[in-house]
Amino acid sequence: MGLMDKVKAQAEHGLAKASEAGKAGQAKLDAAQAKHRADGLLHDLGAAVYADYAGRATDQTTADAERIVGELEAYEAEYGPPAP
Repeated sequence: MGLMDKVKAQAEHGLAKASEAGKAGQAKLDAAQAKHRADGLLHDLGAAVYADYAGRATDQTTADAERIVGELEAYEAEYGPPAP
């Protein structure tokens, strides 16, 4: 095996490692963004429930609460229950 073959093999190995690291980093980023989204949904659901509790609920807040619950169920199906 010549010097150029060794250099080429090392470069290919390095590129493969970098690609794996990039994929792992992207997966962590996607999970963090999903958690942030779930936190926002929980906040919005709490606001809708509070409006209902305070007697200020409208048809829109009820519809929003139902939509949010559906989105949270989809989140749980993919990522598990959101952390409290």
